[in-house]
Amino acid sequence: MHTKTVIDRMKTKMGKMRILWFLIIGITSTSAFGQLSIEDCQQRAKKNYPLIKQHELISISESYSLSNASSGWLPRITLSAKATYQSDVTGIPIKTSFVNIEEMNKDQYQAILEVSQVIYDGGEISKQKKSTRATSEVDQKQLEVDLYAINDRVNNLYFGILLLKEQMKQNKLLQEELQRNYDRVSSYIQSGIANQSDLDAVKVNQLNTAQRQTELKSVCDAYLSMLSVFVGEKMEEDDLQKPQIKEGLLSINRPELSLIDARINQLKVQEEMIGARNLPKIGAFVQGGYGNPGLNMLKNEFVPYYVAGMRFSWSFNGLYTRKNEHNLARTGRLRLENQKEIFLFNTGLQLTLQSNEQKKLQSLIVDDDEIIRLRENIRTSSEVKVQNGTLSVTDLLRDLTLEDQARQSRLLHEIQLLKTVYDIKYTTNN
Repeated sequence: MHTKTVIDRMKTKMGKMRILWFLIIGITSTSAFGQLSIEDCQQRAKKNYPLIKQHELISISESYSLSNASSGWLPRITLSAKATYQSDVTGIPIKTSFVNIEEMNKDQYQAILEVSQVIYDGGEISKQKKSTRATSEVDQKQLEVDLYAINDRVNNLYFGILLLKEQMKQNKLLQEELQRNYDRVSSYIQSGIANQSDLDAVKVNQLNTAQRQTELKSVCDAYLSMLSVFVGEKMEEDDLQKPQIKEGLLSINRPELSLIDARINQLKVQEEMIGARNLPKIGAFVQGGYGNPGLNMLKNEFVPYYVAGMRFSWSFNGLYTRKNEHNLARTGRLRLENQKEIFLFNTGLQLTLQSNEQKKLQSLIVDDDEIIRLRENIRTSSEVKVQNGTLSVTDLLRDLTLEDQARQSRLLHEIQLLKTVYDIKYTTNN
C-alpha cells in the first residue's frame, strides 16, 4: 500500500513537471517567434497584396488557351442548308417517243452535314500551344517584377520604424538625464550654486525633449499603420526584429532579367509560328447530304447522298510578308537584348554607388563611437564644473545636447547602414 502511494506521488510530480515543461517551451517559443524579420514582412506583404491573385488567374487562362489549342485536333462538324431558285437549269436536248427526260426543277434544296479531321497542319497547333505557354510565362514574370517592387516599399517602412524606435529610446535616455540634471540644479539652488533661471533652462529642455518624443511617436505610429496594411495584421513597435548585417553576393539576379528573357523566348516562338502558318495543310472529310437534286442531277426528287475524301490546301499569301515578319521578330529580339544590357549597366552603376555608401557609413560609425566617447567625457567634466560653480548650467545643457546629437547621429548612421545593405540586396536580388 505504501509503495503504491509513493508511485502515485511520483506520477503526480511527473505530471506537474510535464505541464511546467510545456509552459516553458510555450513561453520560449513565443519570445523566439514573436518578432518578425524584414524577410517575414516582405513575404507576408506579397501574400497580402491583391496583385498576388493574378498568379492563379494567369494559370487558369493558360489552361483554357491550351485546351482551345488542343481542340484543333478534334473533328470539325459543320451543318449547312440552302434553298435556291434559278432562272435556268441544265437540260438535255433530246426528245423522242422512246426517251422521256424530265426537266430539272428550278427550285433546288440541299442540306449537308460535314465532318472534317486535320491530319497535318504544318505544326501550327503545336506552335500555338507553345506560344500560349510563352505568353503565360511573360505574364508571370511581369507579375513577379510588380510584386518585387513591394520589397522596396516594405524596406522603407521597416527601417523607418527601426530608426524612429531607436530615436525614441535615445530620447527617453535624454529625458532621464535631464531629470537627473533638474534634480541636481534644484539642489544647487539650495546651495547657492545655481538660480531659478538655470532650473527653468533645464525645464525648457525637458519640455522640448518631451515634444520631440510625441512627434517621433506620431510618425512611428503612422509608419506602423502603413506597414500593418501591407502585412495584413496589426503591427507594434516591438514586433520588428533588428536585422544583422550579412554580406551578400553582388551578382545581379533581378526578376526584370527573367522577364526580358521570357519576352525574347516569346518572339522566338512567334518566328516559329510564321513558318508553321506557311506550310501546307492536309485533312480528311466526310459529307452526308439530303437534297433535290442529289448527286444525280437527272433524278428530280429528294435523295440522301454522301461524299468522302481528302483535302490539300496551301496558302501562298503569307509568303509575301514572311521575310518582313521574320525581320520584325529579329529586330524585337535585338531591342530586348539591348534593354537587358542597359538594365545591367544602370543596375551596376547603382550597385557601385550603394557599395560606396556602405563603406562610407561603416567609416562614419567608427568615428561616431569615438565622438560619443569624447562627448561623454566632456559632459561628465561639465557636470563636475557646474557642481564646483566654475561652469554655468547653460553650458552643461549645451554639452548634454551635443552628446545627444552625437548618439542620434550614431543611431542614424547605423540604421542607414542596415538599409543600405538591404538596398544592395534589393538591387541584386540576393
